[in-house]
Amino acid sequence: MYKRKKNFWAKHWDFITLDTLAALLALVIAIYCRYESVFIGEYYPHKNIYVNLFVMTIFISILNASIRDPYTGIVHRNKYQEFLAVVLHSFFNLCGLLIFLYAFRYSGFISRTVIFTWAPLMVVIMFGFRILFKRLIRYRKHEDVNKSSMLVIADSGTVKHCLGQLANNPYVEYKVVGCAVIDKNWVGKKIQGVPVVGDCDSVFEYIRTHVVDEVFIDGKNRYSEELLAERLADLGCTVHISLIHTDHLLKNRAIEYYGDYITMTTSMHIATNRESFAKRTVDILGSLVGLLFCAIAFIFLAPIIKLQAPGPVFFSQTRVGKNGRKFKFYKFRSMYVDAEERKKELMDQNEMNGLMFKMENDPRIFPAGHFIRKYSIDELPQFWNVLIGDMSLVGTRPPTENEYAQYDLHHKARLAGRPGLTGLWQVSGRSNITDFEEVVALDTEYIRNWSLGLDISILFRTVAVVFKGSGSK
Repeated sequence: MYKRKKNFWAKHWDFITLDTLAALLALVIAIYCRYESVFIGEYYPHKNIYVNLFVMTIFISILNASIRDPYTGIVHRNKYQEFLAVVLHSFFNLCGLLIFLYAFRYSGFISRTVIFTWAPLMVVIMFGFRILFKRLIRYRKHEDVNKSSMLVIADSGTVKHCLGQLANNPYVEYKVVGCAVIDKNWVGKKIQGVPVVGDCDSVFEYIRTHVVDEVFIDGKNRYSEELLAERLADLGCTVHISLIHTDHLLKNRAIEYYGDYITMTTSMHIATNRESFAKRTVDILGSLVGLLFCAIAFIFLAPIIKLQAPGPVFFSQTRVGKNGRKFKFYKFRSMYVDAEERKKELMDQNEMNGLMFKMENDPRIFPAGHFIRKYSIDELPQFWNVLIGDMSLVGTRPPTENEYAQYDLHHKARLAGRPGLTGLWQVSGRSNITDFEEVVALDTEYIRNWSLGLDISILFRTVAVVFKGSGSK
């Protein structure tokens, strides 16, 4: 019987437990440094709140691990990489705890000395625990007699590459004990330090007389591989059949199932379910806050817009979203009602090279509209688009239907993600960007390198840009 390798966050329960203990130990030391009497049974202020703090630390540590999955490749990291990972993990723990303190109004009762002592102590203790535990893991991986024995079967054209991928990693759950070359009689030779123990005729005799738990088959003839795999499975071996060599594909790939097909899926970026859930959660929470600001702005803007440019307060337009989907896009109106018709007359004054329109001192904007656009107040109604899922807080700006109709094939790459209120090119000096190809490059870079941390960074940079009134469209 074969136990499938675990591929979800809980497989790292040992590191999760260790990090949680490190956070708790750091909290104990921080409290002791502030209130030495805690360990001699004397009273110290707000004791019950500190007890809640311990419980919340456990919850935050586990939540941090489950949402971010910070342990991928942890055994292979060097000390510098591990230290950076620990700092980031501790930072999210700290943020979670601060949110808890403010949400429950405990911030006024907790000593700031405790918090500011706890954070660096957590980094030091967690880093020390991880380094020591990784040394133990590596030692056990090298010495583990319970590793399964794997035999590799390949042809002469693929065996060297196959063994290079499988046989030289000491931190796996199997040990390659030999290989069989099915189209050559190379018995007695060594390839990548692994002995050749059989060929097409003698491999079954080797399996009969030696310990073989798993067999990895890599070859070119799919039909013969499947027949061989079926026979080996009947002998009690666990058989792995290679489907495709992926070294020439994009770095983002995943195995998926469609009907009775097994597919290799690749894309510009593949987000995990946790990442998608986290991004959508941030979008919903952010849009609710944004709509509150939108309602406040409406009270002041509605009469001004009506006075300076009679017509509707809101401007709506069909825009093109993810992979060409169309949706209704909303803004506070900052232009006269005939702006779209007048745009055709002003196209020869377009300052943008490519499929966007930008013009300094645009005559279609009414007086208050300049202020509205300078500080991006006109964008506030788009929080509704974010809430209903047409847009995201961070993404690529959605083009108009006319712009989209003129796209070349490679331009569509910028629509691979959900459009956003803000994005990488908006915070990269958008007023100075006059080439649409540069916009496409920045948007594509964002999609390829997306992470929740990148979104948060762009949001903070957007706030700075908005308050400075720079980069307005």
